[in-house]
Amino acid sequence: MRGQVIAVAGGTYTLRLESGREVSAKLRGRLKLGARVRAEARVVIGDHVEVSERLDGIVTIEALRTRSSVVVRKVRGGRPKLLAANLDRVCAVVAAQPPPPPQLIDRLLVMAEANRIPSLLVLNKIDLPGTAEIKTRLRARYLGIGYPVFAVSALEGTGIEALRELLCQGISALMGPSGVGKSALLNAMEPEARLRTGPLSTKTGSGRHTTVSSRLISLSCGGWVADTPGFSDVGIWQLHPTELGRCFPELGRLECGCRFAGCTHLKEPDCAVRKAVEEGQIAPQRYDSYAALRAEAETTRAR
Repeated sequence: MRGQVIAVAGGTYTLRLESGREVSAKLRGRLKLGARVRAEARVVIGDHVEVSERLDGIVTIEALRTRSSVVVRKVRGGRPKLLAANLDRVCAVVAAQPPPPPQLIDRLLVMAEANRIPSLLVLNKIDLPGTAEIKTRLRARYLGIGYPVFAVSALEGTGIEALRELLCQGISALMGPSGVGKSALLNAMEPEARLRTGPLSTKTGSGRHTTVSSRLISLSCGGWVADTPGFSDVGIWQLHPTELGRCFPELGRLECGCRFAGCTHLKEPDCAVRKAVEEGQIAPQRYDSYAALRAEAETTRAR
């Protein structure tokens, strides 16, 4: 039999079989061993798997099928962490207040680009005071690059229907820091999901982490949305420094205009990218994000 992983909690996997039946399953021993040795062998939400079922009803995951895509990020210590597989899009979710750091947004988008998954930006909590200027600035910056931008309020329902309409196709993932309202967004799009949400921290003004496991939420319109735990750090796993340019679309379009092939866009003369930054064609914040990630990738590769 075949199935798809729709939830992971500890060592238990919830599968949706081809028949539509949902079952709980465990990993075959060799898959457990493989996951300990190779991070990419870990079974995550979205994975298609081969399963067996005994007469007593015990279901076992026997094999992992080929993935069309996978989102991987680097965590503390330089270790990889698989978040989800077989995604059709990644939604980088940030809160409009307090103002999101530009590098955080760019790291989320680069994480999707590095894994060759279409991505978009979701700016939540636009109902909060002082967010109008932030919304205008971020929409101008990222729409100009080619990223769809959805300015929404999970609390008031603003922009939710347009976002839901997009997510009704295929499998999407909401990814971003803890407390930006990912679970609240899912509750607004699909009230039956009834995901737990947390209050704002009295110390930081940001939300508290509420999602402790990973699962795919079924939308009544036909799509699936991955609800994953939030994270405060976004490291890009195994991205070669020379590949970083393609993860910034506006940089990649200009690379052929540089004087030197393989230009790093950091110090070479006659660099088309740096010239575009000076002329205002590329946002300085985006270039700063590129430079920071390039330095990070170089350091990681030198280890």
